[in-house]
Amino acid sequence: MFALDSRLQQDCLLVGDFPLCHLLLMNDASYPWFILVPRREDVSELFQLDATDQRQLWHETTLLAETLKDTFAADKMNVATLGNVVSQLHMHVIVRRREDAAWPAPVWGRHPAQSYSEQQVRQIIDKLRLVLTEDFQFAGAFA
Repeated sequence: MFALDSRLQQDCLLVGDFPLCHLLLMNDASYPWFILVPRREDVSELFQLDATDQRQLWHETTLLAETLKDTFAADKMNVATLGNVVSQLHMHVIVRRREDAAWPAPVWGRHPAQSYSEQQVRQIIDKLRLVLTEDFQFAGAFA
């Protein structure tokens, strides 16, 4: 049975679900930083997904990255799967702007996370609600 890694639960807010993946928002107001987690048990590597799930993950990743780039006026999108700390397969999709706190370096470990306020989260969800209209279900608190 699929269960979200406890570190992702602790560090992120559940935004909702695509057909394959949970969509999480990293609780760091320094960057619009999203994470896709395929709802598959015991998967830590991309190649462990079957071919259909690999295509679906790539579809959801590219759809999300394109949507976020336009919605949050990104200068660059960072898309990565690392898994060195959290082994559960997850895809980072991070909006980068030239004026962000870590530019041009990677976001990992650059600055302490600054938690979102409720109002900031609501603003992000309101933006996403306008653009994630097909094949996406917002989570309970945001439904």
